[in-house]
Amino acid sequence: MRKLLLLTCAFLVAMTSFGQAKKPTIMIVPSDVWCNQNGYMMTFDNMGTIQKIPDYKKALQTDANLLLVISTINNLMADRGFPLKNLESTLKSIEQRAAEDNMTTSKSGAELAESPLDRLKRIAKADIILQLTWTVNTTGPKKSITFNLQGLDAYTDKQIAGATGTGAPSFSTEIPVLLEEAILSHLDNFNARLQNHFDDLLTNGREVRIDIRVFDDGSGIDLETEFNGYELAEIIDEWMAENTVSGRYNKTDGSHNFIYFEQVRVPLFRPNGAAMDTEFFVRELSRHLRTKYNINSKVMTRGLGNAVLVIGEK
Repeated sequence: MRKLLLLTCAFLVAMTSFGQAKKPTIMIVPSDVWCNQNGYMMTFDNMGTIQKIPDYKKALQTDANLLLVISTINNLMADRGFPLKNLESTLKSIEQRAAEDNMTTSKSGAELAESPLDRLKRIAKADIILQLTWTVNTTGPKKSITFNLQGLDAYTDKQIAGATGTGAPSFSTEIPVLLEEAILSHLDNFNARLQNHFDDLLTNGREVRIDIRVFDDGSGIDLETEFNGYELAEIIDEWMAENTVSGRYNKTDGSHNFIYFEQVRVPLFRPNGAAMDTEFFVRELSRHLRTKYNINSKVMTRGLGNAVLVIGEK
C-alpha cells in the first residue's frame, strides 16, 4: 500500500512538472517563396547592398486568405498549449518604433545595422518562427492543398522542425479548411520537435554569435592592451568562459583588432526570470569592462542572434 502511495505521488509530481513546463513562443509568417509568388516583396538598402524581403504588411492588408490561414494555424497551436505572437500586431509595434529607431545613431554617427526582418524578430521576441508555404491543387471539381511548414530558430535561422504533405481532395473551396485538413495529422510530431529544441535551449543555452571590435579613435587601446598583466583579449575570453552555459562557446578568429565568437551558449533567462537576449548578455560584458577596467564600449545588435561590442567609445 505504501509503495502504491509513493508511486502515485511520484506520478502526480511528474504530471504537475509537465504541465508547468515552459513552452517556446512562436510567430507564424508566410514564407519568402509564398510572398514572392504572390507579389508581396519589397527591397531595402542594407549598408549598400540591395536585398528583397517579404512585405508582410501588404500581404496581410491584401490577401484575406492569409489572415484566415494564420488564424487557423494559431488556433491549432494554441489548442496544444503553445503561446503565439501575432504577426499583424507585431508589425504595428514596429511602425510605432520606426521613427525612433531611424534617429538612433552612435556619437560617431554609426547607424543601427538591422534589416526589417531582423527588427520584426527582435520586437516579436519569439523563440521560433514558423514559415508556411502552401499551394492549391485542382483535380476536376475537387481541391487539395500542398503545404510546407518550417520551424526556424529565430536566433540562428536553423531549421529545427519541418512538416510537408498534401491533403486529401475535397469539394471544399475554403483554403483554411483545406489547410487544416492537410496539416492536422502532422502537427503533433511537428510540435514535439519544437518542444525538444526548446528543452535543449533550457538545458544548454541559446546559441548566438558575438563580435568584438575596436574603434580606431586614437585611444591606443586594442585587444592586446594589458590590464593587471592580462591582455584585454584574455580578459574577455575569461568572462565568456565564466558566463556562458557550461563554458560553451567557440572563438573562430581573432587579432589585436577583433574577435569572432560563434556557437556561444547564453542562458535562456536572466536571474530575475526575464528572457535573456544577445544584447543583454553583451551589455553585461560591457558593464564588466567599464566597472572593473574603466574601458568604454558600445553595444550594437544585428538581429536577435548577433551582437557587436565595439571597444573604445560609446
